[in-house]
Amino acid sequence: MINLRRLGDVAEIIMGQSPPGTTYNEHKKGLPFFQGVADFNYRHPTPRVYCTHPSRIACPGDILLSVRAPIGRVNIADRECAIGRGLSIVRPKDYKDAGFIEFVLRYLEPYWHILEGGGSVFGNATRSDLEELPIPWLDNEKDRRAIAHILGTLDDKIELNRKMNETLEQMARALFKSWFIDFEPVRAKVEGRWKKGQSLPGLPAHLYDLFPDRLVNTQYGLAPAGWEFRCFEDLVYARQGKYLPDNEIMSNQTDEFLSPIWGGNGIRGYTKKKMYHKPIVILTCRGSNCGIINLSEGASWVTNIAFACEPKIGSTYFIYIYFNFCSFKDYISGSAQPQITYNNLKKMKMPFPISIDICRVYSDFIFPIFNKIYLNKKEMQFLSSIRDRLLPKLIRGEIRLNE
Repeated sequence: MINLRRLGDVAEIIMGQSPPGTTYNEHKKGLPFFQGVADFNYRHPTPRVYCTHPSRIACPGDILLSVRAPIGRVNIADRECAIGRGLSIVRPKDYKDAGFIEFVLRYLEPYWHILEGGGSVFGNATRSDLEELPIPWLDNEKDRRAIAHILGTLDDKIELNRKMNETLEQMARALFKSWFIDFEPVRAKVEGRWKKGQSLPGLPAHLYDLFPDRLVNTQYGLAPAGWEFRCFEDLVYARQGKYLPDNEIMSNQTDEFLSPIWGGNGIRGYTKKKMYHKPIVILTCRGSNCGIINLSEGASWVTNIAFACEPKIGSTYFIYIYFNFCSFKDYISGSAQPQITYNNLKKMKMPFPISIDICRVYSDFIFPIFNKIYLNKKEMQFLSSIRDRLLPKLIRGEIRLNE
């Protein structure tokens, strides 16, 4: 039987508190500090800032709930961490109910949107709001565990794919760093560690003649002989995106024909419109997220706070990895509204030299990596759609568990 219970009856609510700004750092000193949904990932938040003197600490397994717009987003702490005022901790009184409560809160996320839209909640949810939140509750403990297991199994596979994609991209980045930043193939030839006809890890024998056999001094430091430094405008076609009215933005991908809207630090919604029909690199150029790099892998719309970049050299995937090693934040101007202008970018000398042939070979190397990433993402979308359809039906008792 399904009843309604107060969230405060089944879980302890602990509101976040931000420590002094002087205790923050990006050098991994102290605990990871999460301020709000900007730090959220699919299931677990991603550390960006650390704190040496935290005020509120979450434990592994705690539910993290956003209490500032957008209210109601859920992540799970996968390590001990500090939380700021944008989050609260929902700590189940019985740890065995953690999975069920997590999915109930995910189910109730639209409830907060309705309250915000109607003016019942003014940008913040209080501790009282959370404690008094009515949640559907199954009296049968085994049913609660079963629902958490079914939905959790789907989430575990989605999370596994996400971590696999992170590993695959790290492989592509590691090879890029070896070839284009550390110049490992050239150094291996200079030091006699790589000889013609010989293969080394990441250096097949047939690539030997592509790399020069000496390093020379340039105004940018040591570089392989014969390699050139290129400007931003030599590498990509960059076009600023276009504004999209709110009434054409949907918060969820309700069908596969909707395309993601890119801007800020990632996808900000979905639309029926399509600006691009192939993979592109997105560089955020306005606001606090200036310099953030993303990759769109299909049909998409890019907002006016980002540049859409298509390659002149190499491939889209090459440019994506390349840009992740660049410091675009050095080209931000404006204090009230930070921005990166194309005039600032176009003459920017990229921080390492480029060899056209090696760009092509590197692009060929990483293509199957990004193809696997794409297939994993498609599977994640499919599993997410199953989970999202099951979630309300299981919570409301519309599907019997033995079915």
